[in-house]
Amino acid sequence: MSELEKEQKSGNYGAANIQVLEGLEAVRKRPAMYIGDVNERGLHHLVYEVADNSIDEALAGYCDHIEVKILEDNSISVLDNGRGIPTDMHPKEKRSALEVVMTVLHAGGKFDKGTYKVSGGLHGVGVSCVNALSEHLTAEVFRDGKHFIQEYERGIPLYPVKEIGKSDKRGTLITFKPDSTIFSTLIYDYKTLATRLRELAFLNKGVKLELSDMRELNEQGEPKHEIFYSANGLKDFISYLDAGRTKLMNLPICMEGERNGMPVEIAMEYNDGYTENLHSYVNNINTIEGGTHLSGFRMGLTRTLSDYAKKSGMLEKLEKQKIEIKGDDFREGLTAIISVKVAEPQFEGQTKTKLGNGEVQAVVSQVVSEMLSYFLEEHPKEAKMIIEKVILAATARNAARKAREMVQRKSVFGGNSLPGKLSDCSDKDPALCEIYLVEGDSAGGTAKKGRDRRYQAILPLRGKILNVEKAMQHKVFDSEEVKNIYTALGVYGEETPEGKVLNTEKLRYHKVVIMTDADVDGSHITTLILTFFFRYMRELIENGYVYIATPPLYLIKSGKNERYCWTEDERAKIVNEFSDGGKKKGVHIQRYKGLGEMSDIQLWETTMNPEKRTLRQVNIENASEADRIFSMLMGDEVPPRREFIETNATYANIDA
Repeated sequence: MSELEKEQKSGNYGAANIQVLEGLEAVRKRPAMYIGDVNERGLHHLVYEVADNSIDEALAGYCDHIEVKILEDNSISVLDNGRGIPTDMHPKEKRSALEVVMTVLHAGGKFDKGTYKVSGGLHGVGVSCVNALSEHLTAEVFRDGKHFIQEYERGIPLYPVKEIGKSDKRGTLITFKPDSTIFSTLIYDYKTLATRLRELAFLNKGVKLELSDMRELNEQGEPKHEIFYSANGLKDFISYLDAGRTKLMNLPICMEGERNGMPVEIAMEYNDGYTENLHSYVNNINTIEGGTHLSGFRMGLTRTLSDYAKKSGMLEKLEKQKIEIKGDDFREGLTAIISVKVAEPQFEGQTKTKLGNGEVQAVVSQVVSEMLSYFLEEHPKEAKMIIEKVILAATARNAARKAREMVQRKSVFGGNSLPGKLSDCSDKDPALCEIYLVEGDSAGGTAKKGRDRRYQAILPLRGKILNVEKAMQHKVFDSEEVKNIYTALGVYGEETPEGKVLNTEKLRYHKVVIMTDADVDGSHITTLILTFFFRYMRELIENGYVYIATPPLYLIKSGKNERYCWTEDERAKIVNEFSDGGKKKGVHIQRYKGLGEMSDIQLWETTMNPEKRTLRQVNIENASEADRIFSMLMGDEVPPRREFIETNATYANIDA
């Protein structure tokens, strides 16, 4: 018996219990610590890590072309025309620098300030993590007129770096196949990768990024292929994000500046909507939790617009009505992108996506104040439109506050009163409780009968809830269905100085499940509810509390055999199985047009029983893309929505 086994058997905790993981073993032992998870998100993150290395070369001024390919077997290749990873002998490690970069954590040029002034990626562990989590990886380098190669299996080199020929190319080619023993899925999604590469193209103007899918060939044998390139950077990005919104003015406001060696780039424009859509980036990393660069932008924007509004005399009417303008009023209907390049970023927050560098706030605030002041002075017509929008926002917010106060006095918010239609659960522990937002009274009645009353609450919603994308805030809070959701969830709190009223600590259920019919109308209602959560309760999505139920589409019966089907493919397969390839008759197909057509037992067994159901957790993979899609689907602009539906829907009656 080994010393470790003796220690474990005795229950003692000593030196023998301390496990030392060498090299990349730590990554394989705890992959989620390095790439987030081992599901779809982590799988795609591998590609981002390799692409980020190429982008770092672009930031340093040595690369302007990156090619990403999804190969036939779901392997990935990433080729750039940068300087190529060095292949000469590392003075300390006594082996090729390429092998060091590929096999040692925290090894790379981004730790040398002279090599990269700024860099993105996963804090220097990127490509070595990809290597550790790949069953096979090949690194090829084109440098100094030569072609070098080294292969690895699960992070272990198969042979030393070797020169295999001459080449007039320059750059690095990484080809890897994710490890099937690590990841729960190995299938790459083209749209997910396209979204990230498009974003990188906007954030790095002048860099061409190509994506090819070798799994999907056309009649000419050519792969599905897109090129992402932006000559104008954030100016193009803001136009892309706001394509589904009606713009307040024809030109976006673009600001570029540099302070203390820190480049700042901002693009912003106002639309006739009522929501604030700010997207911030540090070294191409989407800082979804914001940080000092975002607070600096808000500070500079509020101060500059406030000063201009006071000087213009346009605030006299508000002052007479004793309406005070708040920071939120300056950002209603604003879409903005803030991108900074920071030499040594310090991240905070649970997901490491909140910038903490204190010096960045002052830099961004100064750039915004200076550049925006120039714009307002040079464009008085547009400046007047912005201030009028701000005044309208302040007036509406004041009306919304009065509406909420009226509601509070009636004990709809904040008190002990719950919506009359809510059938609550008996358990009071939020971690154990779940609430179903159900479409219609009929389905709600079925769900109430079929649920487990101990931990499942039911809130029926009447018809289609308000489209919050088109509604002013006080109209949102006037909506009966919205008030019922707020009240049932228990998340209504005191208004903060920023005008926020959401208090997630009061949330009464840690699973909020949207359950609608499995048809077009049900999908529309789901989208309306998700739009509400994204605009007014985004923290619930970010904290993983929001889910979508998946009721079946069909019940197939043949004699005593019956099977539920969730897709058309499943239906065809089961019908073929029950009919023995069409030889037997007597197969009955029941199409569920609505939840109300199911019995309470059927609804429980297929959709609500935790042991059998499938819940789809809602998450925000890319906040800017989610913002764009919601505004396009639920906004006023028809052409972008029509194009989206025609491109993405398996079936759509566009004129319906």
